[in-house]
Amino acid sequence: MDQSSLLNSDPAASSLTTIALAVGGMKCAGCVRTVEKQLQQQPGVISASVNLVTEMAMVACEAETIDPEKLAGSLTSAGFPSQLHTDLSPAADSGLDPEVEQRQQLIAAIQKMAIALTLVIFSGLGHLGEMGWFPSLGGIWFHWGLATIALAGPGRLMLIDGWRGLRRNAPNMNTLVSLGTLSAYTASLVALSFPQLNWECFFDEPVMIVGLILLGRTLEQQARGRAASAFKALLALQPPTARWLPHQDQTQTNSVEIPVAQVQSGAWLQVFPGERFPVDGEILAGQTLVNESMLTGESLPVAKSPGDRVTGGTLNQSGGVTLRVTRTGKDTALAQIITLVEAAQTRKAPVQRLADLVAGYFTYGVMAIAGLTFLFWYGVGTRLWTPADLVPTLVLHNPATQGLLATVAVEPSALLLSLKLAIAVLVVACPCALGLATPTAILVGTSLGAERGLLIRGGDVLEQVQDLNVVVFDKTGTLTTGKPIVTDCWVTARLPEYQALTSERLLQIAATVERQVCHPLADAIQAQAQAQGLAPLVGADFQTQPGYGVSASVEGQRVILGTADWLAQEGISIPSTELDRGLKLAAAGKSLVYCAIAGLFVGVIAVADTLKPDAAKTVAQLKAMGLEVKVLTGDHPQAAAAMVQPLQLWSEAVVANVRPSEKAAAIAQLQAAGNRVAMVGDGSNDAPALAQADVGIALSSGTDVAVETAQIVLMRSCISGNTQLADVVEAIHLSRATLGKIKQNLFWAFAYNLVGIPVAAGVLLPGWGIALSPSAAGAMMAFSSVSVVTNSLLLRYTFPPKLGGEVR
Repeated sequence: MDQSSLLNSDPAASSLTTIALAVGGMKCAGCVRTVEKQLQQQPGVISASVNLVTEMAMVACEAETIDPEKLAGSLTSAGFPSQLHTDLSPAADSGLDPEVEQRQQLIAAIQKMAIALTLVIFSGLGHLGEMGWFPSLGGIWFHWGLATIALAGPGRLMLIDGWRGLRRNAPNMNTLVSLGTLSAYTASLVALSFPQLNWECFFDEPVMIVGLILLGRTLEQQARGRAASAFKALLALQPPTARWLPHQDQTQTNSVEIPVAQVQSGAWLQVFPGERFPVDGEILAGQTLVNESMLTGESLPVAKSPGDRVTGGTLNQSGGVTLRVTRTGKDTALAQIITLVEAAQTRKAPVQRLADLVAGYFTYGVMAIAGLTFLFWYGVGTRLWTPADLVPTLVLHNPATQGLLATVAVEPSALLLSLKLAIAVLVVACPCALGLATPTAILVGTSLGAERGLLIRGGDVLEQVQDLNVVVFDKTGTLTTGKPIVTDCWVTARLPEYQALTSERLLQIAATVERQVCHPLADAIQAQAQAQGLAPLVGADFQTQPGYGVSASVEGQRVILGTADWLAQEGISIPSTELDRGLKLAAAGKSLVYCAIAGLFVGVIAVADTLKPDAAKTVAQLKAMGLEVKVLTGDHPQAAAAMVQPLQLWSEAVVANVRPSEKAAAIAQLQAAGNRVAMVGDGSNDAPALAQADVGIALSSGTDVAVETAQIVLMRSCISGNTQLADVVEAIHLSRATLGKIKQNLFWAFAYNLVGIPVAAGVLLPGWGIALSPSAAGAMMAFSSVSVVTNSLLLRYTFPPKLGGEVR
């Protein structure tokens, strides 16, 4: 059965679709909140999640009622230029390469920053001119000119965007900065025009604010680029062209170079050493070593020969090969991984809900606080405290030193003091830190996971991993190699009708019945028959009873292979001596296949599977992390207990005799007892259990199943089939480390505003004489955003390196 059908059985669910939009013009968390509200107001939209860092919006909506182009148009008309996101790979012929566009934006930001910082330097030289060092650069008109150039030049777009946000009733960070700089500029212009007011001019404040904020934004933009570097590397893996063999002849040497978008399934391609495979395919001729490290995290190259599968984006290292294309475009493993990573980077952590809620009202709140600050100090504060209480250590503007933090030795004007404090409140407030806290950490964490062959499907998964206390492993193919072998096969001597039946004949009949079954036990029986040169017989009426066994008609007689319970249900009795003999083998960890022909029990085939080499270490590491480990299997309890004995697990940790259809119920039973459960499965018949678990971890090569069900996908197994259970431990470690960064970022973002805004408002001014100049507030605001992004980047350098699959 198609595993996706298990998830889409609800007719309503099948009418839903997800639209990805590339959204521009977002500057802070307030913008994110505005975009989400704008999308959610559209008819047919179920939910919307917007990422500030990747500038992506994932919109869940009703397929029949939503026009993606109109949806993007509604955002564009609201001031956020948007377009339908289809394919961001460099090979896509869809306009300008996003990486090139981002590079151009960064260059433009650096140019504006350079101009702004040059004005800051001239401002400083101008103040030195007032002290006699550069007399030609002194004078208030010189400072007026610098401030005017700063606002009309590098700060112009910031002022325009701030005004547009205010006009759209969606004020943002630029709105706050614009109000602050224009207030400082206007007050200084009034003081310059009317000297009889005896006001102080502080034209240097707009210059300093613009310069420091553009410096912070440029550093932040560079940090964002580094955070997304791994994902960009994924996008760049697929080459733009492929070498096509039009005549499908292995002896042909003249290939035709065509765009990879034109490659079709079934075509033959040539790939030379040093080139990347353009699409997924199967090798027809040649042998080589393939580097799959970017997709699987495995540094050692993998040997490939005819019949082996290769994945688009992997590197052909040693030999030229010819391959037949099996999957192209969005169906390739690389395209699916990119889609999964994009979705993961957009899904938010529930811990950010508070940040989103605050961000939605943040700018309004800051403007209100700034207004109250002005009214308080102008109407009350300067009357409650005398100038002597405020002047001695007042940290504001000083014409003599012009420092960011300076001591005023003259009595300040009540109006100017109130205005400066209000400006400082506007400038110091930073919704950017709140907006960047979660997406930057998720971006770094998911990109780091992609490098190591781990896919964590979003911020919500991180919190679920944090709360886990039970990890359940499917046994066959997950804890074990999934490649059992036949160890015993005997025929009972009790039935005279079958005296001529030998163990070889029984194995031949069993292999015939198992011929159409995809199961490790069936594979073992067929492999043993093939090894002994036993050709399959003619069979018909093949039937499978999941969890019990199989049956078929062979040479006119009905043959049943399966568990003792199923034979009993069919009215077939098994001698007690044979049951006892089977129990002894089961106690040794072997799985038993009881055989019956024409309603009579005839013999037993015993099959043994082996644990994966790193199973014991993985289980030990999980237990050391405080997690309870359980094993889910359809085997007899004694066989299961014997199999897991090397794992140092008690019999209570084994849930045996579980049919595939009962796995999800077993997970639900653990959850009903108050446990938070992770299910680790091989992705073949574990889809319902993966979906039922709080966190599903898929290890199999069944990428489609992983997409539909698992919250964590171990991509190494999906690409190379080389599953290592140590990846489970590393995925949990990475999830916890990423969530830790999110919590750190949110803490500092909230703490910064909770401390910075009151200080800027002057709560420390009476008694301590401590306040912030507007330029100092601008420096703090720029530093807050950069610090959050930098803290996220530290995850890449502090998370332990991958140790070749060994459990840390």
